Amino acid sequence: MENSRTPTLVSPPDTKTPPTTTGKQHHSHGHVTNGAERAGSESVDASALSKALKDYEDAGRMRERTPGASPSRKRQRIYGDRFIPNREGQDLQASFSLLHDDASPATPSKAKKRTPHGELHFQKTEEANRTFSTLLRSELFDTTIPQPTPPNLSPDLISTHSTTINDPSRSRTPPTNVSSSSLPPASLTPSTPHKNLFTYMSPRHHTNISGHPTPSRTPQSRHGPNLNARSDLYSLSPVRFDSQRLLLSPRKAPRAVSKVPFKVLDAPDLADDFYLNLVDWGGSNILGVGLGSCVYMWNSTSGRVTKLCDLDDDIVTSVSWIQRGTHLSIGTNKGLVQIWDAEKQRRLRTMTGHTARVGALAWNDHILTSGSRDRLILHRDVRQPDQYLRKLVGHKQEVCGLRWNTEDGQLASGGNDNKLMVWDKLSETPLWKFSDHTAAVKAIAWSPHQHSLLASGGGTADRRIKFWNTSTGTCIQELDTGSQVCNLAWSKNSNELVSTHGYSQNQIVVWKYPSMTQVASLTGHTYRVLYLAMSPDGQTVVTGAGDETLRFWKCFGKRERDGVGGEGAGARMERWGVIR
Repeated sequence: MENSRTPTLVSPPDTKTPPTTTGKQHHSHGHVTNGAERAGSESVDASALSKALKDYEDAGRMRERTPGASPSRKRQRIYGDRFIPNREGQDLQASFSLLHDDASPATPSKAKKRTPHGELHFQKTEEANRTFSTLLRSELFDTTIPQPTPPNLSPDLISTHSTTINDPSRSRTPPTNVSSSSLPPASLTPSTPHKNLFTYMSPRHHTNISGHPTPSRTPQSRHGPNLNARSDLYSLSPVRFDSQRLLLSPRKAPRAVSKVPFKVLDAPDLADDFYLNLVDWGGSNILGVGLGSCVYMWNSTSGRVTKLCDLDDDIVTSVSWIQRGTHLSIGTNKGLVQIWDAEKQRRLRTMTGHTARVGALAWNDHILTSGSRDRLILHRDVRQPDQYLRKLVGHKQEVCGLRWNTEDGQLASGGNDNKLMVWDKLSETPLWKFSDHTAAVKAIAWSPHQHSLLASGGGTADRRIKFWNTSTGTCIQELDTGSQVCNLAWSKNSNELVSTHGYSQNQIVVWKYPSMTQVASLTGHTYRVLYLAMSPDGQTVVTGAGDETLRFWKCFGKRERDGVGGEGAGARMERWGVIR
């Protein structure tokens, strides 16, 4: 009877205790009884229980944490039916600044090519990239949040109903203590207030505002505030109004330069030699050109061509006009320097001193400087009977470029040894010796707008235009043009310069200094443009090439100051000499 009253114990699921048998019921009964007695006798450890509960909660937080978040930052638990990304841990300003230049990602798989600074379409692309970068920065990091500010409601009331974005970089209205007296009376509250478009309000605020409209209702202008129609809230454009003004703002139209020459002259036997200087435009508005053994003069006013001289047993290698007057100096292949009176068409004197061809000539008042293939530079005073005053030894190869800075009394010389030297007055020791070019330096030009500013250009292996401060001996700026630089000339009327080039495009480029942006790129010559000269009024340049043509280009405008060039005294006197 005692055994029949003992219930049968069944093992709970997921346990490894085998079910008890009926034959050993008294043993199982005794085991259960002893276990119950032990459980009732032992006390619960409070510290172990709290530790277990803490471990359980920590395990729950680890499951809720986003995998990509920083392990040191604990994200606030979000209760909702959707996930809203939070970018508080990202520094967008720093990320934007670390982007590639002009906000265009670079392609790491491709080798970096030389930047074609000399291309107009490249400059337009660069300008478009800069505009896009400015627009993107404005859209991402604008310091204002578009909020409607009705004139009849104070900003404090709007700030109490709208949700504020926790962004320290955005400006917010400082909090003020709003008293009950500042609230509008109930009689002035409109029955149909306006909708706060794109301004989120918590549900508890919706319940507090009486008469809040449903989304399907339209605010009545008679009761609602006077909204700004040009607010960003109501714009149909994906960008702000400020960005729209940036995109729609008128661009400054570049100065129009004719792409075709207004005059082309044939120049038979014009040598295709990089080291010669065979074209020069004098102050008397006469163009001198060396063709073979002859020198011709072209009058730009009348268009008449005159043959000045013919060297029977020699070849003309350089020509240069004196700054004021009608004297023309001619360098020959035999190393002679002749001075001619162009008005009377007679030779004044012949000077010796060089043992090889004279490829460069430069005037400084009564001082005539000549550079030769014999690597020497000779200063000559045309008023004295001596053949030369000074002999400058510095270049290791042919001297192919000479330019005087008549205001500062400095002479710049360039040679086939890739050297550019600056000489002070008649000193026999160079003031500066620059070795930065990697090809022959023929293109040399002094700026008429800034003291001690010298521009130089390198040959085929260099292709660069460099700007030097000859007061400090430093290189201010340089530009890779992409082709051989044959000549340089500064505009007399504006802070611009023109360069002529050889391989491979044979172009004439007008540059804006100091930005060095292209104003125009002129093509037409089929050979490298080896010769360049500028008219006395500074508006026209003439170029010569091995294709045996002289092309005249209208590159620059008139001088702004009256009385000097343009429509000033010089232009008026020129008009008096024209027979109508």
